[in-house]
Amino acid sequence: MVDTPFELDAQATYQRWRDSKRASHPFRAEDLVVDVADPRALSDAELQALLQRCATANMAVYRSPVRAQDKNIPRRLAQQLGLLRLDGNWLADEDGISQIEVAAPVGDRAAFIPYTNRPIKWHTDGYYRPQSRHIRAMVLHCVRCASTGGENALMDHEMAYIAVREANPDWVHALMEPDAMTIPERLDEDGVARAEQTGPVFSIDPHSGELHMRYTARTRSVQWKDDALTRAAAAFLARLLERDGPHMFRVTLEPGMGLVCNNVLHDRSGFVDDPLQPRLLYRARYLERLRAPRLSNPVLSPLYRATRPLVLKKWRR
Repeated sequence: MVDTPFELDAQATYQRWRDSKRASHPFRAEDLVVDVADPRALSDAELQALLQRCATANMAVYRSPVRAQDKNIPRRLAQQLGLLRLDGNWLADEDGISQIEVAAPVGDRAAFIPYTNRPIKWHTDGYYRPQSRHIRAMVLHCVRCASTGGENALMDHEMAYIAVREANPDWVHALMEPDAMTIPERLDEDGVARAEQTGPVFSIDPHSGELHMRYTARTRSVQWKDDALTRAAAAFLARLLERDGPHMFRVTLEPGMGLVCNNVLHDRSGFVDDPLQPRLLYRARYLERLRAPRLSNPVLSPLYRATRPLVLKKWRR
């Protein structure tokens, strides 16, 4: 294991990292925004600006005049950011990229909230996935926005970690237990469509020392470990996300805009579609984190390990 601030016994390392993180973290959503001419072909200055924001806040928002309905936009952007292992889930298209839009009332997509206009509670993507297929980064690109609504709230999961650890380090320990949170199996007419998944909320990558978070604020599709510390930690996280804190951002993506992130905490408000131009976003999810910028702060950006390009076999949710 590399030296990491996320180990509970690395108190001095944690305190240095925490202070640097707090001092450099943005306080306004506008500070996340980078204007780019074409996400498919970033200039070096645009690329480094996006990566610097992600190194600081684990996320960035790009804004461009490119409004084409072109899935090469998120794919090519991701490649420039060091995202190579595109994960193809069950409801994604054959190229591994999902079209997030209100689905027809028949078919598989209509049963899942992202493909409706209903609000989505706080979560990280892929919280129901096995550890071998953790979603570590994501690109969300807007082709068309809703007539009203569809706002995303965003929070850096490392800031959530700091909040929990400062409130009670024992809560962090509880949330790092391998049986902290269980997502029950999902059944369909053929039997078990997705097996039960049990794992921690916070985990540390053994190679890079980076923090990963799997979380959902849903109550009907999650089982928390039945002990006092875990229940208290989960309740603290729920309260933290219910209020507007200084490190919580609200963004409504417009055509040509997009979010790139290391799978930060996020939600989505409900929305109303324009029937002639319904909301459409492309979502590309990856198994590695965003690459580090040049001259990045080593305290904020531990080792990035490059991997070869690969679109993985589609995984049934």
